[in-house]
Amino acid sequence: MSSVKEEGKDRVIFVTKEEHEAPSNAELVEEDPDDPYEERGLILPNGEINWNCPCLGGMASGPCGASFKEAFSCFHYSKEEVKGSECLEQFRGMQECMQRYPELYPQEDDKETQGGPSEKDPSKHDSAPEPTPTPPVQDSSPSTAPADTPPPSNSSASG
Repeated sequence: MSSVKEEGKDRVIFVTKEEHEAPSNAELVEEDPDDPYEERGLILPNGEINWNCPCLGGMASGPCGASFKEAFSCFHYSKEEVKGSECLEQFRGMQECMQRYPELYPQEDDKETQGGPSEKDPSKHDSAPEPTPTPPVQDSSPSTAPADTPPPSNSSASG
């Protein structure tokens, strides 16, 4: 006999082995397209930007969230021949904001100086191993003797 346990927003259902093996009589519920908690991609079905998409990595929130949204919206809705070419000011504003918060928005070269090698300091680069000298290749083909040397005789045939 199955039992149901409510845990906050979750419902845990325990079933017996027999119940588990029996065919399901569950009815599928159609998804609600207006459900704000439903996972969606970056662009919603209506063409709007989904600012809650995990693919944005939290860029839409934080101290530069507003400037990010402004720049990204400009690019997304751009109708120019070179998409986003009219958005340079918005992207410049976003970049300036991010530079004011380097601990929240590290630049690529900042990441290198924090943990990896830097272009500016060659001593931090891992040096390539010294090439190992390779021994000369021994030729396994029969050697050609000088012309004045007689060919080896077959001493096993006496006669």
